[in-house]
Amino acid sequence: MTTETWWTRTRRIARQVLMIAAVLLALYPVLWMLVSSLRPDGHIFSNPSLLLNTFETSNYTRGWSALTRPFSTYLLNSAVVVLGAIIGNLVTCSMAAYAFARLRFRFQKPAFALMLLMIMIPIHVVIVPQYVIWAQAHLINTFWPLIVPKFLATDGFFVFLMVQFIRGLPRELDEAARIDGAGHGRIFFQILLPLMTPALATTAIFTFIWTWNDFFSQLIYLTDPNLYTVPVALRSFVDAQSQSSYGSMFAMSVVSVIPLFLAFTFGQKYLIRGIATTGGK
Repeated sequence: MTTETWWTRTRRIARQVLMIAAVLLALYPVLWMLVSSLRPDGHIFSNPSLLLNTFETSNYTRGWSALTRPFSTYLLNSAVVVLGAIIGNLVTCSMAAYAFARLRFRFQKPAFALMLLMIMIPIHVVIVPQYVIWAQAHLINTFWPLIVPKFLATDGFFVFLMVQFIRGLPRELDEAARIDGAGHGRIFFQILLPLMTPALATTAIFTFIWTWNDFFSQLIYLTDPNLYTVPVALRSFVDAQSQSSYGSMFAMSVVSVIPLFLAFTFGQKYLIRGIATTGGK
């Protein structure tokens, strides 16, 4: 074995070892949560290791019915909000992206720049006026404040993502369809939309993850325990005024992570394709 071959193999092994160590480091919080869900409350914070000395499955059965409603109620509430947010973003963001990428209208560039500027504004800046609007409409403690804005193309990131994707599609498709007498509606729905599957899938996956994990907005608008979503319900396991049930909280946290894991597992190829086909344009 030559010196160069030995050095190349050593570098490759060292790189793989470092990558495995980085993966284990990144997975440690998730694995610790899983192990802690199988420990009694008194042993959770006294043992930071991943070695499981006890097997406390009662955390799952106790956590499922520990709150005012079964945990399935909060999973269903989150599913309703997530489904509405996904449909809203897919419909309106794709339409707005088509307008920015293919149409020509007055103040188009300033409007696109303003849309990009809105991405940089933190939600904490706009949450107060939004809350006042929904309160005056008597829609607090409903899912509407969490769903309706998605039907107004308020997520500029997804609009920008789809604009970049549409700009990468050849305009000859539009021109050929226009020669056949197609209008903008037919061009969008029958020509471009079927080709936007990677961008649409990326939007759906990111919307699912961000909405499912959203705690701040859902805590602001939902104060009725019967309407709690998963993040707000998990917060109810920890109470500063009484004894906290960390074992049950970690057990239900594991349950709440399963939909995210499944979404990422089955949508990973579309996620990679969507980012790869829009990032360089």
